[in-house]
Amino acid sequence: MAKNNYPKLHNAGWPGVVGKGGGGEPPIDLDTMLDLTAAAEVDGEGFYGMDLFLHAPHVDIDIDDDGLQQLAEKFRSRRLVVGTVVAPVWKETGGRPAMDRSDGCNQFLVQVRKACRIAQKLTELDIRPYGNVRIDSATSVADWAKDPDGNTERIAETFGEACFIAEECDQVLVAEAEACWGGLHSYQETSKLLKLVNRPEVLGFQADMAHVLSLALGINSPTGHRILPDGYDWEDKSVLDRALMQIAGELRPLTKDIHIAQSDGTIHGSGTHDKTGRHCVPTDPDRKLDITKHAGYWLDGAKSRGTEHICWDGCMFSNKVMMDPKTWNDVLGSMIAVRDAHGWD
Repeated sequence: MAKNNYPKLHNAGWPGVVGKGGGGEPPIDLDTMLDLTAAAEVDGEGFYGMDLFLHAPHVDIDIDDDGLQQLAEKFRSRRLVVGTVVAPVWKETGGRPAMDRSDGCNQFLVQVRKACRIAQKLTELDIRPYGNVRIDSATSVADWAKDPDGNTERIAETFGEACFIAEECDQVLVAEAEACWGGLHSYQETSKLLKLVNRPEVLGFQADMAHVLSLALGINSPTGHRILPDGYDWEDKSVLDRALMQIAGELRPLTKDIHIAQSDGTIHGSGTHDKTGRHCVPTDPDRKLDITKHAGYWLDGAKSRGTEHICWDGCMFSNKVMMDPKTWNDVLGSMIAVRDAHGWD
Protein backbone atom coordinates (compact mmCIF):
# COMPACT_ATOMS: atom_id res chain seq x y z
CA MET A 1 0.00 0.00 0.00
CA ALA A 2 1.29 3.49 -0.85
CA LYS A 3 2.49 5.57 2.08
CA ASN A 4 1.01 8.80 0.72
CA ASN A 5 -1.55 9.77 -1.90
CA TYR A 6 -0.36 13.36 -2.38
CA PRO A 7 1.09 15.05 -4.30
CA LYS A 8 -0.51 13.47 -7.35
CA LEU A 9 1.95 12.16 -9.94
CA HIS A 10 1.95 13.58 -13.47
CA ASN A 11 3.87 13.03 -16.66
CA ALA A 12 4.48 15.89 -19.12
CA GLY A 13 3.22 16.14 -22.69
CA TRP A 14 5.70 18.73 -23.98
CA PRO A 15 8.71 16.39 -24.40
CA GLY A 16 6.83 15.13 -27.45
CA VAL A 17 7.01 18.61 -29.01
CA VAL A 18 9.83 20.72 -27.55
CA GLY A 19 13.07 20.26 -29.45
CA LYS A 20 11.34 18.21 -32.16
CA GLY A 21 10.85 19.00 -35.85
CA GLY A 22 12.87 21.57 -37.76
CA GLY A 23 15.05 18.94 -39.37
CA GLY A 24 15.42 16.94 -36.19
CA GLU A 25 13.28 14.14 -34.86
CA PRO A 26 9.56 14.36 -35.64
CA PRO A 27 7.14 15.38 -32.88
CA ILE A 28 5.32 12.68 -30.92
CA ASP A 29 1.60 13.37 -31.07
CA LEU A 30 -0.52 14.02 -28.00
CA ASP A 31 -2.49 10.77 -28.24
CA THR A 32 0.73 8.75 -28.20
CA MET A 33 2.04 10.70 -25.21
CA LEU A 34 -1.25 10.09 -23.41
CA ASP A 35 -1.14 6.38 -24.24
CA LEU A 36 2.43 6.04 -22.99
CA THR A 37 1.50 7.85 -19.79
CA ALA A 38 -1.66 5.83 -19.19
CA ALA A 39 0.15 2.53 -19.80
CA ALA A 40 2.89 3.10 -17.20
CA GLU A 41 2.47 0.95 -14.10
CA VAL A 42 4.56 0.12 -11.04
CA ASP A 43 3.16 -2.27 -8.43
CA GLY A 44 -0.38 -1.54 -9.55
CA GLU A 45 0.05 2.24 -9.54
CA GLY A 46 0.00 4.60 -12.50
CA PHE A 47 0.23 8.28 -13.32
CA TYR A 48 -2.72 10.37 -12.16
CA GLY A 49 -2.45 12.96 -14.90
CA MET A 50 -0.37 14.84 -17.45
CA ASP A 51 0.69 18.49 -17.82
CA LEU A 52 0.25 20.17 -21.21
CA PHE A 53 2.04 22.44 -23.66
CA LEU A 54 -0.52 24.75 -25.28
CA HIS A 55 0.97 24.73 -28.75
CA ALA A 56 0.28 22.76 -31.92
CA PRO A 57 0.52 19.95 -32.73
CA HIS A 58 -0.54 19.08 -29.17
CA VAL A 59 -3.00 21.82 -28.23
CA ASP A 60 -3.53 24.84 -30.48
CA ILE A 61 -3.54 28.01 -28.37
CA ASP A 62 -6.59 29.15 -30.38
CA ILE A 63 -8.55 25.93 -29.74
CA ASP A 64 -12.32 26.49 -29.55
CA ASP A 65 -14.76 25.15 -26.96
CA ASP A 66 -15.62 22.08 -29.04
CA GLY A 67 -11.94 21.30 -29.34
CA LEU A 68 -11.49 21.65 -25.58
CA GLN A 69 -14.38 19.28 -25.01
CA GLN A 70 -12.68 16.74 -27.27
CA LEU A 71 -9.39 17.31 -25.44
CA ALA A 72 -11.07 16.66 -22.12
CA GLU A 73 -12.48 13.40 -23.48
CA LYS A 74 -8.99 12.30 -24.57
CA PHE A 75 -7.88 12.58 -20.94
CA ARG A 76 -11.08 11.22 -19.44
CA SER A 77 -11.03 8.10 -21.61
CA ARG A 78 -7.57 7.28 -20.28
CA ARG A 79 -8.49 8.09 -16.67
CA LEU A 80 -6.04 10.97 -16.56
CA VAL A 81 -6.45 14.60 -15.53
CA VAL A 82 -4.80 17.81 -16.73
CA GLY A 83 -2.53 19.75 -14.38
CA THR A 84 -0.29 22.71 -15.17
CA VAL A 85 -0.39 24.15 -18.70
CA VAL A 86 2.46 25.93 -20.49
CA ALA A 87 1.69 29.25 -22.15
CA PRO A 88 3.47 29.57 -25.54
CA VAL A 89 4.96 33.00 -24.89
CA TRP A 90 8.01 32.77 -27.20
CA LYS A 91 8.38 34.44 -30.58
CA GLU A 92 8.51 31.05 -32.33
CA THR A 93 5.12 30.12 -30.85
CA GLY A 94 3.30 33.43 -31.29
CA GLY A 95 4.54 35.40 -28.29
CA ARG A 96 7.25 38.03 -27.78
CA PRO A 97 9.82 38.93 -25.11
CA ALA A 98 8.29 40.10 -21.84
CA MET A 99 10.79 43.00 -21.65
CA ASP A 100 9.67 44.41 -25.01
CA ARG A 101 7.74 47.61 -24.31
CA SER A 102 6.30 47.81 -27.81
CA ASP A 103 3.83 45.43 -29.41
CA GLY A 104 5.96 42.49 -28.30
CA CYS A 105 4.95 42.88 -24.67
CA ASN A 106 1.31 43.00 -25.73
CA GLN A 107 1.68 39.78 -27.71
CA PHE A 108 3.24 38.09 -24.67
CA LEU A 109 0.14 39.05 -22.69
CA VAL A 110 -2.17 37.87 -25.47
CA GLN A 111 -0.64 34.40 -25.20
CA VAL A 112 -0.98 34.45 -21.40
CA ARG A 113 -4.65 35.40 -21.69
CA LYS A 114 -5.32 32.60 -24.17
CA ALA A 115 -3.54 30.07 -21.93
CA CYS A 116 -5.47 31.19 -18.85
CA ARG A 117 -8.74 30.92 -20.76
CA ILE A 118 -7.90 27.33 -21.76
CA ALA A 119 -6.89 26.47 -18.20
CA GLN A 120 -10.11 27.93 -16.83
CA LYS A 121 -12.25 26.09 -19.38
CA LEU A 122 -10.56 22.74 -18.65
CA THR A 123 -11.33 23.26 -14.96
CA GLU A 124 -14.97 23.96 -15.83
CA LEU A 125 -15.01 20.73 -17.85
CA ASP A 126 -14.04 18.87 -14.66
CA ILE A 127 -10.82 17.49 -16.10
CA ARG A 128 -8.35 19.87 -14.44
CA PRO A 129 -8.68 19.76 -10.64
CA TYR A 130 -5.51 21.77 -9.94
CA GLY A 131 -2.43 23.18 -11.63
CA ASN A 132 -0.93 26.48 -12.74
CA VAL A 133 -0.09 28.38 -15.93
CA ARG A 134 3.64 28.28 -16.68
CA ILE A 135 5.48 31.27 -18.16
CA ASP A 136 9.03 32.57 -18.53
CA SER A 137 10.51 35.84 -19.79
CA ALA A 138 10.79 34.71 -23.45
CA THR A 139 13.88 36.94 -23.46
CA SER A 140 17.41 35.92 -24.41
CA VAL A 141 20.12 36.40 -21.82
CA ALA A 142 22.19 38.38 -24.34
CA ASP A 143 19.37 40.88 -24.91
CA TRP A 144 18.60 41.10 -21.19
CA ALA A 145 22.28 41.78 -20.39
CA LYS A 146 22.28 45.00 -22.45
CA ASP A 147 20.43 46.68 -19.56
CA PRO A 148 20.06 44.21 -16.68
CA ASP A 149 18.28 46.43 -14.16
CA GLY A 150 16.06 48.17 -16.68
CA ASN A 151 15.12 44.95 -18.46
CA THR A 152 14.33 43.17 -15.20
CA GLU A 153 12.02 46.07 -14.30
CA ARG A 154 10.31 45.80 -17.68
CA ILE A 155 9.85 42.04 -17.31
CA ALA A 156 8.43 42.61 -13.84
CA GLU A 157 5.93 45.13 -15.21
CA THR A 158 4.79 42.64 -17.85
CA PHE A 159 4.54 39.84 -15.30
CA GLY A 160 2.49 42.18 -13.10
CA GLU A 161 0.05 42.76 -15.96
CA ALA A 162 -0.06 39.00 -16.55
CA CYS A 163 -1.06 38.55 -12.91
CA PHE A 164 -4.17 40.67 -13.47
CA ILE A 165 -5.08 38.51 -16.46
CA ALA A 166 -4.58 35.35 -14.41
CA GLU A 167 -6.78 36.69 -11.61
CA GLU A 168 -9.59 37.38 -14.06
CA CYS A 169 -9.50 33.69 -15.05
CA ASP A 170 -8.99 32.42 -11.49
CA GLN A 171 -5.53 31.10 -12.36
CA VAL A 172 -2.06 31.15 -10.79
CA LEU A 173 1.09 31.77 -12.84
CA VAL A 174 4.45 30.10 -12.25
CA ALA A 175 7.73 31.35 -13.73
CA GLU A 176 10.33 28.71 -14.53
CA ALA A 177 14.02 29.57 -14.22
CA GLU A 178 16.23 28.30 -17.03
CA ALA A 179 19.72 29.28 -18.08
CA CYS A 180 18.38 30.43 -21.46
CA TRP A 181 15.83 33.02 -20.25
CA GLY A 182 16.98 36.52 -19.35
CA GLY A 183 15.99 37.57 -15.84
CA LEU A 184 15.40 33.93 -14.90
CA HIS A 185 18.86 32.59 -15.73
CA SER A 186 20.26 32.56 -12.19
CA TYR A 187 18.59 31.94 -8.89
CA GLN A 188 19.60 35.41 -7.68
CA GLU A 189 18.03 37.14 -10.68
CA THR A 190 14.93 34.94 -10.42
CA SER A 191 14.45 35.85 -6.77
CA LYS A 192 14.97 39.53 -7.57
CA LEU A 193 12.41 39.43 -10.39
CA LEU A 194 9.68 37.62 -8.45
CA LYS A 195 10.11 39.90 -5.45
CA LEU A 196 9.94 42.93 -7.72
CA VAL A 197 6.60 41.71 -9.10
CA ASN A 198 5.51 41.06 -5.49
CA ARG A 199 2.33 39.13 -6.28
CA PRO A 200 3.05 35.85 -4.44
CA GLU A 201 -0.59 34.83 -4.38
CA VAL A 202 -0.78 34.95 -8.20
CA LEU A 203 2.83 34.47 -9.41
CA GLY A 204 5.09 31.79 -7.98
CA PHE A 205 8.16 29.82 -8.94
CA GLN A 206 8.28 26.57 -10.89
CA ALA A 207 11.26 24.50 -9.75
CA ASP A 208 12.69 22.05 -12.27
CA MET A 209 15.44 19.93 -10.70
CA ALA A 210 17.55 19.73 -13.88
CA HIS A 211 17.32 23.47 -14.50
CA VAL A 212 18.13 24.24 -10.87
CA LEU A 213 21.32 22.20 -11.24
CA SER A 214 22.31 24.35 -14.25
CA LEU A 215 21.74 27.44 -12.09
CA ALA A 216 24.07 26.02 -9.45
CA LEU A 217 26.68 25.56 -12.19
CA GLY A 218 26.28 29.19 -13.24
CA ILE A 219 25.53 28.33 -16.87
CA ASN A 220 24.90 31.58 -18.79
CA SER A 221 24.78 33.52 -15.51
CA PRO A 222 26.45 36.75 -14.42
CA THR A 223 29.89 36.48 -12.84
CA GLY A 224 29.61 35.42 -9.23
CA HIS A 225 26.26 33.66 -9.55
CA ARG A 226 27.79 30.20 -9.79
CA ILE A 227 27.60 28.21 -6.54
CA LEU A 228 29.35 24.96 -7.42
CA PRO A 229 33.08 25.73 -7.77
CA ASP A 230 34.97 25.51 -11.05
CA GLY A 231 36.36 22.01 -11.40
CA TYR A 232 33.85 20.68 -8.90
CA ASP A 233 34.43 17.03 -8.01
CA TRP A 234 31.06 15.35 -8.50
CA GLU A 235 32.07 12.64 -6.05
CA ASP A 236 31.81 15.15 -3.22
CA LYS A 237 28.06 14.92 -2.73
CA SER A 238 28.00 17.20 0.28
CA VAL A 239 29.06 20.20 -1.85
CA LEU A 240 26.23 19.53 -4.31
CA ASP A 241 23.73 19.13 -1.47
CA ARG A 242 24.72 22.49 0.03
CA ALA A 243 24.48 24.25 -3.33
CA LEU A 244 21.01 22.91 -4.06
CA MET A 245 19.87 23.66 -0.52
CA GLN A 246 21.10 27.24 -0.92
CA ILE A 247 18.96 27.75 -4.02
CA ALA A 248 15.96 26.01 -2.50
CA GLY A 249 16.32 28.06 0.66
CA GLU A 250 15.89 31.24 -1.38
CA LEU A 251 13.21 30.10 -3.83
CA ARG A 252 11.25 27.39 -2.01
CA PRO A 253 8.97 29.90 -0.20
CA LEU A 254 7.92 31.17 -3.65
CA THR A 255 7.55 27.69 -5.20
CA LYS A 256 4.11 26.52 -6.32
CA ASP A 257 5.00 24.01 -9.06
CA ILE A 258 7.66 21.28 -9.00
CA HIS A 259 9.25 19.31 -11.83
CA ILE A 260 10.96 16.11 -10.79
CA ALA A 261 13.90 15.45 -13.12
CA GLN A 262 17.34 13.91 -13.50
CA SER A 263 20.40 15.61 -15.03
CA ASP A 264 23.95 14.68 -16.00
CA GLY A 265 25.15 18.20 -15.21
CA THR A 266 25.53 19.27 -18.85
CA ILE A 267 23.59 21.59 -21.11
CA HIS A 268 21.52 20.28 -23.99
CA GLY A 269 18.91 22.07 -26.03
CA SER A 270 17.99 23.48 -29.41
CA GLY A 271 16.89 26.79 -30.88
CA THR A 272 16.05 29.34 -28.19
CA HIS A 273 16.38 26.56 -25.61
CA ASP A 274 20.05 25.98 -26.43
CA LYS A 275 21.23 26.63 -22.86
CA THR A 276 18.73 24.44 -21.02
CA GLY A 277 19.79 21.90 -18.40
CA ARG A 278 19.98 18.39 -19.81
CA HIS A 279 17.23 16.05 -18.67
CA CYS A 280 18.16 12.37 -18.30
CA VAL A 281 16.32 9.16 -17.54
CA PRO A 282 16.35 8.30 -13.81
CA THR A 283 18.87 5.48 -14.33
CA ASP A 284 21.33 7.39 -16.56
CA PRO A 285 24.86 6.22 -15.69
CA ASP A 286 26.06 9.84 -15.62
CA ARG A 287 23.23 11.05 -13.38
CA LYS A 288 24.21 13.69 -10.86
CA LEU A 289 21.06 14.10 -8.76
CA ASP A 290 19.70 11.95 -5.98
CA ILE A 291 16.12 12.35 -7.16
CA THR A 292 14.39 11.35 -3.95
CA LYS A 293 16.63 13.36 -1.62
CA HIS A 294 16.92 16.49 -3.76
CA ALA A 295 13.20 16.58 -4.53
CA GLY A 296 12.68 16.88 -0.80
CA TYR A 297 14.39 20.28 -0.81
CA TRP A 298 11.44 21.58 -2.85
CA LEU A 299 8.63 19.52 -1.33
CA ASP A 300 9.36 20.69 2.21
CA GLY A 301 6.23 22.69 3.09
CA ALA A 302 4.70 22.17 -0.36
CA LYS A 303 1.29 21.23 1.00
CA SER A 304 0.98 24.54 2.85
CA ARG A 305 1.92 26.39 -0.35
CA GLY A 306 -0.97 24.78 -2.24
CA THR A 307 0.99 22.23 -4.27
CA GLU A 308 -1.26 19.30 -5.21
CA HIS A 309 0.77 17.56 -7.89
CA ILE A 310 4.33 17.08 -9.13
CA CYS A 311 5.30 16.54 -12.75
CA TRP A 312 8.15 14.61 -14.36
CA ASP A 313 10.10 16.59 -16.96
CA GLY A 314 12.07 14.61 -19.56
CA CYS A 315 12.33 17.43 -22.07
CA MET A 316 14.39 16.62 -25.18
CA PHE A 317 14.57 12.89 -24.61
CA SER A 318 15.15 11.08 -27.90
CA ASN A 319 12.11 9.54 -29.56
CA LYS A 320 13.63 6.08 -29.11
CA VAL A 321 13.82 6.62 -25.36
CA MET A 322 10.34 8.10 -25.21
CA MET A 323 8.71 5.26 -27.12
CA ASP A 324 10.16 2.65 -24.76
CA PRO A 325 7.56 1.70 -22.08
CA LYS A 326 10.40 0.98 -19.64
CA THR A 327 11.28 4.68 -19.66
CA TRP A 328 7.93 5.63 -18.18
CA ASN A 329 7.87 2.77 -15.69
CA ASP A 330 11.29 3.91 -14.42
CA VAL A 331 10.07 7.49 -14.25
CA LEU A 332 6.90 6.48 -12.43
CA GLY A 333 8.92 4.44 -9.95
CA SER A 334 11.07 7.48 -9.21
CA MET A 335 7.99 9.64 -8.75
CA ILE A 336 6.41 7.16 -6.35
CA ALA A 337 9.60 7.13 -4.29
CA VAL A 338 9.52 10.94 -4.09
CA ARG A 339 5.87 11.00 -3.04
CA ASP A 340 6.32 8.31 -0.42
CA ALA A 341 9.35 10.05 1.05
CA HIS A 342 8.05 13.63 1.05
CA GLY A 343 4.29 13.55 0.38
CA TRP A 344 1.22 13.51 2.55
CA ASP A 345 -2.14 11.82 3.00
